[in-house]
Amino acid sequence: MTGETHQPEAESASSQASSDAQTMDKRFDPASYEAAWQRRWSDANLFCCPTTDASGEPFCVLIPPPNVTGKLHMGHALQSALQDLMVRWRRMQGYNALWLPGTDHAGIATQLMVERQLESEGSSRIELGREKFEERMWEWKQTYHSNIRDQLERLGSSCDWSRERFTLDEGLNLAVRTAFVRMYREGLIYRGEYMVNWSPILGTAISDLEVEMKSVQGKLYHIAYPLEGEDGSLVVATTRPETMLGDMAVAAHPEDERYRHLIGQNAILPLIGRKLPIIADEHVDPEFGTGLVKITPFHDLNDYEMASRHGIGGLRVIDFDGRMTSEAGPEFEGLDRFEARAKVLDRLREAELLKDVVDHVHNVGHSQRSGEPVEPMVSDQWFCNMDQVAERALRAVETDELELHPPTWNKTWRHWLENIRPWVISRQLWWGHRVPAWYDPDGNCHVAMTREEAAELAGTDELRQDDDVLDTWFSSGLWPLSTLGWPDEDAPDLKTFYPTSVLITGFDILFFWVARMVMMGLQFSDQVPFRAVHLTGLVRDAKGEKMSKTKGNTLDPLELVEEYGADAVRFTLCALDTPGRDIPLDPQRMAGYRAFGNKIWNATRFALTRLQEESAGGADRGENRGGDLEVSHSSQLGDPERWILSRLTDTIETVNRKFEDYRFDEACGALHGFFWHELCDWYIELCKPALSGDAPRPDVEKTLVYVLDQSLRLLHPVMPHLTEEVWQRLPEEARDTEFLAVASYPTARTDWRDERLEAEFEGIQQLVTWLRAQRKERGLGAKVPMRLFLEGGDDTHRVVLDNAPLISHLARLESIEVGPGPERATRDLIAGIEVAAEIDAPDEGPELKERLRKELAGVEKELGNARGRLGNEQFLSKAPEHVVEGVRARLAELEERQAVLLKELGDD
Repeated sequence: MTGETHQPEAESASSQASSDAQTMDKRFDPASYEAAWQRRWSDANLFCCPTTDASGEPFCVLIPPPNVTGKLHMGHALQSALQDLMVRWRRMQGYNALWLPGTDHAGIATQLMVERQLESEGSSRIELGREKFEERMWEWKQTYHSNIRDQLERLGSSCDWSRERFTLDEGLNLAVRTAFVRMYREGLIYRGEYMVNWSPILGTAISDLEVEMKSVQGKLYHIAYPLEGEDGSLVVATTRPETMLGDMAVAAHPEDERYRHLIGQNAILPLIGRKLPIIADEHVDPEFGTGLVKITPFHDLNDYEMASRHGIGGLRVIDFDGRMTSEAGPEFEGLDRFEARAKVLDRLREAELLKDVVDHVHNVGHSQRSGEPVEPMVSDQWFCNMDQVAERALRAVETDELELHPPTWNKTWRHWLENIRPWVISRQLWWGHRVPAWYDPDGNCHVAMTREEAAELAGTDELRQDDDVLDTWFSSGLWPLSTLGWPDEDAPDLKTFYPTSVLITGFDILFFWVARMVMMGLQFSDQVPFRAVHLTGLVRDAKGEKMSKTKGNTLDPLELVEEYGADAVRFTLCALDTPGRDIPLDPQRMAGYRAFGNKIWNATRFALTRLQEESAGGADRGENRGGDLEVSHSSQLGDPERWILSRLTDTIETVNRKFEDYRFDEACGALHGFFWHELCDWYIELCKPALSGDAPRPDVEKTLVYVLDQSLRLLHPVMPHLTEEVWQRLPEEARDTEFLAVASYPTARTDWRDERLEAEFEGIQQLVTWLRAQRKERGLGAKVPMRLFLEGGDDTHRVVLDNAPLISHLARLESIEVGPGPERATRDLIAGIEVAAEIDAPDEGPELKERLRKELAGVEKELGNARGRLGNEQFLSKAPEHVVEGVRARLAELEERQAVLLKELGDD
């Protein structure tokens, strides 16, 4: 069957005939089955999670809602792969596992996109009016909303789409209004005048977290302010000369001897002529500039707070559109703030009041969304005071009620929550949750759930609703509560799945989103919204650079899926998720894991081709294990079977433990190592003599089917499509359910663990690897005769002699003999056994000697490095114990190899 005619729905999952290896295409082609399995799982409603009459313990993961109009980036792909891994794993373990999807209305981002569209049509939101503009926004949402689901499904998501939520859904809007009204009535939400970060391009206030500080090469301008009634002047340094038009005072430190005698006098504001009181305030840094600061209360937070302490008012000289107001004077009114700067400087030069200009590097706040410098502005806004609940959020982490993974984020969590400031929650936008506040004709504000309730409070129907909407993060902060049915305390999903189990998200929104969800959860449910948070790093390019469109180094996850398959993309991202580190993503890693998928495909195809049909029919499946072995594990199975079952047991233990600890990288390493190296490279090779009938062993076929079954179950959470496809090919008796996606996850049979046997097989593997290397180093094929001689004491020979047929098969040996080998044989010490290998090949003479001398030089160089590290007290005291032990073990190996090489070279 060719890849073009492969029909997964008809052939890969249903009939017994499809279990035959002959239905498996020789060509590995993920595109031939990945989308088909997504459809089959969806059609079977495998991921719809029951709320009532569910047998398993609840397990719930909420998706961090991507923007409704957005395109998934590599960060989304990473987090969705990890979330899906956790949900699939728990589902297979028997949990009532829910992965709840949804999207965010993304107020600023989405409104900007629609406004740009209107601009291209020659229109604007102002021209449309609010009602028509909101209709246009909803049309946009309906058009692009399905994109997110399509993208997530192509990545292999197992979401319960019957529970999909949108942050502007009616139920979520009810939750937002409920939270706002309750917090307002408790005094936690209030409206007031305060300094905010204003984005002139966006036309709205933004929170502190939406401001990105950038180091800017600017100038420090030294300006002379004449003293009232005197000939002298004060020189004040500023980075923003345009704001001097709004100056209301000049301040010095009270202990600064240079200016103490001037406190209480007045300076004259250049260009304007306004009297400015000279005040003393401890906030002033005497070491900065000239030790004097100009006080512009409405355009600098520190100035605002200082003016408030001294009862000084302010003037707005820069308007919300970034242009100068009439308060700046007729000469400057209407100019852009940066144009005004240039003109102010020109006028100061003309008046000979600009005394000096020096280069100055300083931090300037920029809007993350628009990229422009933000303008500090005094404005009437809605604020949320989270001080008290922030203390509870801090205690939740300190008492392990909430676990952050990795825990290195605990310190950052503490710092942010201990320094939390009032949160500006209002935005001057039209797309979002409108503030539930109404104003009567006298300007009184009435906060209520509905207009009708507000009218009852106001005693009049003449009401005007507040024009502002709430910060997107306000509704997102309620996500765990609102998506599960809150404020209905009796909502079935809320009672079943809240608190949720784990949140997996990027560290960059730890405070934008995670902390706010924790605070909202504590505020309204008295519980944290999830028990653990796994914070991923940023996905960067192969060189570790941040991905950006301007650099041209972005990667599209769906394009990668097209090229490598969804499973290879998922495995790569999970394998690279190391706690506390960003992810340098090289597509070549995906090519490597696509090759891993090819290995799984070919291994299954080979095994099924070689198995006799009746040999797999007697599996007696035990609960939570799929198939089990009928024969006595300890007495009847051969050493290879007992070895692979021991390694399988260790792998099952490791993978379950690493998933539990959110060490997805180490779990993937264990999965890859077991399937590729231990199962494919060694055990399947060890099965070949038995399957061909040359050296039969008890229950080889049955063991191979069982280990394949368990391996595919282990891999399924990471590589769901491939494992489902090939698992369906296993003999029907080995499959205990219709779909691998809901089959039981492996649990370890600890009684099958045999560490002594594993150690012996490790020695056999080392020996076979060494023997194969002897031919490879000489460029000889496997058919060139080679004999193995066991030298040294007889007590070291048992393992080799007991497994002589297997070693001979793996290394293509002509014979294994006990006793000294010929003089021309190559010698080494392998796993404590003195061995010699003789190859029937022409005497290489000088060429062999030269290779041995080069190898000896390399060994002696590495020996010197190892001895140097072990002689370094700093290394011994600071390096982890396992690293030091590793170097010691390597030193011992090198010393053994040095002795062998010196013996081989003889008197040379």
